[in-house]
Amino acid sequence: MLLAANKFDETEFLTVKKFIDKSHFNLFITSDANSLCTGNSGLKIKADVSFFNIHTGNFISLIIIGGQGIRNYWNNQLLHKIINNFHKEQKLIAAICSAPVLLARSGVLTGKKATCFPTDKNELEKENVIYVNQPVVTDNNLITAQGPNAAPQFIETVLNRLKQNI
Repeated sequence: MLLAANKFDETEFLTVKKFIDKSHFNLFITSDANSLCTGNSGLKIKADVSFFNIHTGNFISLIIIGGQGIRNYWNNQLLHKIINNFHKEQKLIAAICSAPVLLARSGVLTGKKATCFPTDKNELEKENVIYVNQPVVTDNNLITAQGPNAAPQFIETVLNRLKQNI
């Protein structure tokens, strides 16, 4: 799971983590934070691995948590490369809130159906993404969601897809 170093959405993170902890999947948190990632209300989370050291072969999926902080990564070329590597290997990529814009700018959502936090809709459309106003949208191995209220449905969709793939 990718977290912004600052201002990640705590509700999305805690919901996703709770569901994954109940599943049989292992969760690794990645970020570029030098020490701790800080949520939008001050929650501190330690990353397990820097995204500078992510090797797609070690993971079955990539989940990107939203929040204000993820907007600082929308044009991050290293993350675009990581996302494209996951996509080339046909691994599941999931993004919630403002994080689908990161997917769009990496090119993996071009011509695909997706959703995001409603105020970011234009950012998706600028990248030739077909915006769908639904809480969770799936297009092949890409899952996107609108925000914290959609987090339970989002992670259930992710986990169901992962269980189908193993």
